[in-house]
Amino acid sequence: MIKINENYQKLQASYLFSNIAKRVNAFQQSNTDKKLIKLGIGDVTRALPEACVKAFHAAVDEMASDSTFRGYGPEQGYDFLREAIAKHDFQARGAHVEADEVFVSDGAKCDSGNFQEIFSTDITVAIPDPVYPVYVDTNVMAGRTGKWNAERGRYDGFVYLDGNRENGFIPNLPDQPVDLIYLCFPNNPAGSTATKEQLKAWVDYAKANKALILFDAAYEAFVQDENLPRSIYEIEGAREVAVEFRSFSKTAGFTGTRCAYTVVPKECMAYTEAGEAVSVHTLWNRRHTTKFNSVSYPVQRAAEAVYSDEGQAQIKELIAYYLNNAKYIREKMEALGYECIGGENSPYIWIDSKRDSWEFFDHLLNSAAVVCTPGAGFGKCGEGYIRISAFNSFENVQEAMERISNVL
Repeated sequence: MIKINENYQKLQASYLFSNIAKRVNAFQQSNTDKKLIKLGIGDVTRALPEACVKAFHAAVDEMASDSTFRGYGPEQGYDFLREAIAKHDFQARGAHVEADEVFVSDGAKCDSGNFQEIFSTDITVAIPDPVYPVYVDTNVMAGRTGKWNAERGRYDGFVYLDGNRENGFIPNLPDQPVDLIYLCFPNNPAGSTATKEQLKAWVDYAKANKALILFDAAYEAFVQDENLPRSIYEIEGAREVAVEFRSFSKTAGFTGTRCAYTVVPKECMAYTEAGEAVSVHTLWNRRHTTKFNSVSYPVQRAAEAVYSDEGQAQIKELIAYYLNNAKYIREKMEALGYECIGGENSPYIWIDSKRDSWEFFDHLLNSAAVVCTPGAGFGKCGEGYIRISAFNSFENVQEAMERISNVL
């Protein structure tokens, strides 16, 4: 008989955003006359930058002629995009990244979920809490944990890195050796940002323990403080111990067109059972070329246009628009007496809800027709918090905050 991967049976309930969708759908079916404002999932709402649209159209036109048609592209991405990424996103900020260390993909979610495949199932994984659920669930699926411990509200087998009010939701170093570390800054969900000194401590820890950091920088474009790092490769020694994920989704509105990339430096090493060093770059290249067939040519041309002068100006305007939303949300919630983190160098505002997370979510949904995200869905340390996203129109944000003010 065909047997299942039993590790899937360990997964708790439904995926967070699927659970939210079910509650929202139930509300809409019972309240067909009410306008729902969604400030939950981090999906952008404004159109693609004009520079990207022009490049998209031009590339589609190329595909319409036999003489310029493109078939399968290189799995790692076209050189024109990889070179633009290395030059503008890293080298321009003094971070050493070469074009052939960039792997173009269809999403940072996919890459951050898939990267664990190249490592042994018996490694020790350090997971922040609260955390983007993909890091947790993919390692559970792979068999790196025990069962869900209802008493602890956590999976056995993980080393959890607690984020809380005291540490500003920037977790402290583990008090034991670990092998694989997930970090995300600007943080999803809490909106916190790490300093160069804080990241240096993580890099030093990883080097001392022969560990690897998977650094999710999907929201780096929202960092406006020039004293804060946008890439972990701005930290000395990071090339030896860190892989970085980035995305065009939030930076340039590519959530519907799908384009992202992962940087794997050639200095990065993992180890065999006997302790022999193996190139992580080589392992990922093998996995990537075996299981992925590249992002479409028109999408990669559109992504390349992000780095044009016109594209840079347009994405800066997009980022500023969403950050203005975030500032407005934070100011309104603080005026109502709620403590907040984020909303300054991040599109997310993390709010102390002063009550059960799902209870607060349901209250805003049913009383104000506003969707947020319950912090408890991001981990034990998220209980008592909610996340509000700045990804919507300013007009909708204003209306949502007025509704929230009326029911709190």
